[in-house]
Amino acid sequence: MRAVVLHEFGTPDSLAIEEIASPEPGLDEVLIEVGAVGANFVDLLVIDGSYQFLPKRPFTPGKLPAGTILKVGANVTDLAPGDRVLTTAEQGGYAEQALAPAAQSYPIPDNMSFVDAASIALAFDTAWFALHERARLREGETVLVLGASGSVGHAALQLIRSFGARGIAGIASPEKADMVREAGAAEIVDLAADDIHNDLRRQVYALTDGQGVDVIIDCLGDKFLGAALRALAWRGRLVVIGFAAGEIPTIKANYLLVRNIEVSGLQVSDYRKRMPDMMRRCFEEVMALYAREEIIAPPTVTLPLDKFADGLNMIRNRTAQGRIVLTPYPA
Repeated sequence: MRAVVLHEFGTPDSLAIEEIASPEPGLDEVLIEVGAVGANFVDLLVIDGSYQFLPKRPFTPGKLPAGTILKVGANVTDLAPGDRVLTTAEQGGYAEQALAPAAQSYPIPDNMSFVDAASIALAFDTAWFALHERARLREGETVLVLGASGSVGHAALQLIRSFGARGIAGIASPEKADMVREAGAAEIVDLAADDIHNDLRRQVYALTDGQGVDVIIDCLGDKFLGAALRALAWRGRLVVIGFAAGEIPTIKANYLLVRNIEVSGLQVSDYRKRMPDMMRRCFEEVMALYAREEIIAPPTVTLPLDKFADGLNMIRNRTAQGRIVLTPYPA
């Protein structure tokens, strides 16, 4: 089979597609024919060797591939060849076939394509855990999403609406307003304001009768985190997802005390290992929402596997117009 193989850490352009033997599933594994796999920022960290969890070399990168089961291990009883699944495999997705733990392979609805399954992965599970587990979102609360036009932000807005809460989208580009409104944003705040430290709170207070928001999902970091803290309501919760805006910010703990607010972080891959039952619940809920057409996949750019380096470089250079999804076979 064809697969991207990493022999030494480097850049996407230093990797190549090779012919390697098809793997055999272990006792508790499934072998899938990969239909699609997302290219993600975390893949760049794996490839350059800076990610906190690195496989033994050589290996094939690519997390959370979706596809059709070809074989199952001897201990697998609840899945069978022919089943269509999204997996949470940590590696091996940039290939025509991939192994995944059976316990972390989730059936996908009949109306979901493999491309949609791959684009939902990492976006909706991250958003679900941020809102449900870290922020403890309740019906009727108000949530500000910073970086709402990104894949996690786009997913968060849809889930906020499905949970019966109110979403406010923070974006820097006016041309993305229609997209975030369609995803579920009730209102929009401008993150391109000159004095964001004061202007963000002013805008949020104007939309919340001077109370602030109950929850903030922060995908940006940098200067936006400090500004966002000032826009939280009393007993508000802010969840740090990432630092897409650049710098990793610091927080003055006295402000948390005075305002009775809390800040938490989310590394969603930890939940796959430590709380697999909750991860299964997450994907079951997301798949059910998709099957009922209450959510849609993020905007997606589909590329053939041969263009994996181009896709990853688009992510690194921030020129990607949506999720990048790789397909090993022609559509």
